[in-house]
Amino acid sequence: MPKKLLLSLAAAAAAFTLAACGADGEEEDGGQAEQSQEQGQQAMPEPDLENIPDVVAEIDGEEISGEEFSQNYEAQFQQLSMQSQMTGEEPDQDEIKQQALEMMINSELLVNEAEEQDFTASDEDVDEYLSTMAEENGMESSDELVTQFEEQGLDEERVREDVRKEVLMDQVVETVDVEEPSDEDIKEIYDTQVEQLEAMNEQMEEGQEQEVPSFEELKPDLEEQAAQQKENEAVSAHLETLREDAEIETHI
Repeated sequence: MPKKLLLSLAAAAAAFTLAACGADGEEEDGGQAEQSQEQGQQAMPEPDLENIPDVVAEIDGEEISGEEFSQNYEAQFQQLSMQSQMTGEEPDQDEIKQQALEMMINSELLVNEAEEQDFTASDEDVDEYLSTMAEENGMESSDELVTQFEEQGLDEERVREDVRKEVLMDQVVETVDVEEPSDEDIKEIYDTQVEQLEAMNEQMEEGQEQEVPSFEELKPDLEEQAAQQKENEAVSAHLETLREDAEIETHI
């Protein structure tokens, strides 16, 4: 099963999220969802794509183009803008640009390492990844998934290239030493979730509060969360090493 890395190229992931949300809304609410979407689009801020240089970064002499960056940034911005409508806070475009650029740099570093280690991603690997992703999102085929991407402005060639990189990155992540989470790590996650739930309950009307699940009830999910957290920490540390050994120049 493919991992959905936080380091993956943002355009495909964010665009798919937008497409999936749109599809669900149409199924559940019909015309009301369409009307809400139109209202949201009217209030949606526009991404600032002016003054993006032709080359936004260079990694050991390899360039990240302004065009590719703009696609990634616009997809992230649209996704965060949808979320910001719930909070009423307008997204910080400068911050999102930096996050998008860092994401792309991290991805390229991992892809470069994969190629140095002679890892490969065949057409069959890409097909399998797309099929699994489609299945996980309730679609009948990878063709349906690709169609969703295309409706968001990403052609099949771009989608397959992003997935190829994702497959390569997954292989690198598999080689990273990951520490096993301790009982204390798992308990800490549980305590944090309990605190959040209790804080939410304080805001609820009497009788509407949610029951706090026991540790044993949540333990399987907590163990999975703790393992993912440890993996993210290990990958972040690995990326810091890659960054130290690479020549990176940014232009935004």
